[in-house]
Amino acid sequence: MTHHNKVFGLSPEAGRWVYVITGLIICLCLGSVYSYSVFLKPITESFGITATQGNLPFMFFLAFFSILMFFSGKIMAKLGAKKLSIFGGIVVGLGWALSYLAVEAKSINLLILTYGIIAGSGVGIVYGCPINIVGQWFPDKKGLATGLVLAGFGGSALITAKLAGALIPSVGLSTTFLYFGIAFAILIVLLALPFRNPESGWKPAGWAPSAAAASAVDYDSSEMVKTSTFWGLFLAYIIGCLAGLMAIGISKPVGSEIIKIDGETATTLVGIFAIFNALGRPLFGWLTDKITPKGAAILNLLIIITVSIMMLMAKEGDVTLYVVAFCGFWLILGGWLAIAPTTTLAFYGLKNYARNYGVVFFAYGLGAIIGGIISGQAKDVFGSYQVAFWPTLVLGVVGLMIVMAFLKPPVKKAA
Repeated sequence: MTHHNKVFGLSPEAGRWVYVITGLIICLCLGSVYSYSVFLKPITESFGITATQGNLPFMFFLAFFSILMFFSGKIMAKLGAKKLSIFGGIVVGLGWALSYLAVEAKSINLLILTYGIIAGSGVGIVYGCPINIVGQWFPDKKGLATGLVLAGFGGSALITAKLAGALIPSVGLSTTFLYFGIAFAILIVLLALPFRNPESGWKPAGWAPSAAAASAVDYDSSEMVKTSTFWGLFLAYIIGCLAGLMAIGISKPVGSEIIKIDGETATTLVGIFAIFNALGRPLFGWLTDKITPKGAAILNLLIIITVSIMMLMAKEGDVTLYVVAFCGFWLILGGWLAIAPTTTLAFYGLKNYARNYGVVFFAYGLGAIIGGIISGQAKDVFGSYQVAFWPTLVLGVVGLMIVMAFLKPPVKKAA
């Protein structure tokens, strides 16, 4: 019985941590979309297009990521996390690698297809797999284990922005896409090969599930969307994602154009901001448990309001103001990616969690699209990205009112 229960030749309690590491590295590959602001300027310049057009591949990527994540939960139940990861990893690599052709052809529509739709879909397919695996191996430390895996997604730009910043000037924009694609496909496929679920009924030695976790009320998706709590969470999540993703997409050009810092420093700063995105997940996951989902969401929206005001005041040379504000924007996005899943689980139960969170996660895709439109229009219509921080300020205030009114545990009507 014991020999085949080993994980990577170790006891299950020790070996399962290897899945946290491999999951984190897979998420590093998937999260490279957060380095897009490093690609944005070379793309708009070499293609000769507007900022709004340049933002489209990023917006499509995030939209298809959220759509495919919704469906991949259902497919994973049939195929298993390992096969789905391998398939998705190849799709991710293909999307990035085929973007080589789009850049060579200087076709934004082709880049929307290769990078936005194909690579974005691939990320949506893989995203839930490492989370599913560590969730099963860590029933005792679910929040910590998934937080660590997802920190790879949030912190990805720390490594990938630096890499892209070095590769683009040396090998060119198109070859950078190609290299990234080959590397991602190889890494994701290799790291997914050892994926397997624990034997049924396995639990960590000395651990027993709490009675409270077992007695939580389970909602299915159709019951969930009929509660006012869901709409409070969904709308606030859109606002949080919109502010965070908009800022992430324009971090580098804002630094270069408004604050006038040099290109290399701007690229390095994107990597530093990524640390805050990674930190936002465990921090707000912990806060959601400690001060309730409502408390964590209120704090998050207050940060959005504060950093939006800071960016509206920022002018050339205000490096500290810019750095603090953008650390805040990246932090709140990471925060929402912990608040939303934790709240969905706490309010709507574990039984239908994967499907329920798939519905809630559409907010992320919507936030990406609206945020991208706001920042692109600010630049194209008003000539400056700075104008984009007015909508985030106003929406932050609206979000605060929504959360105060609606974000409370739903009461299930007796059948």
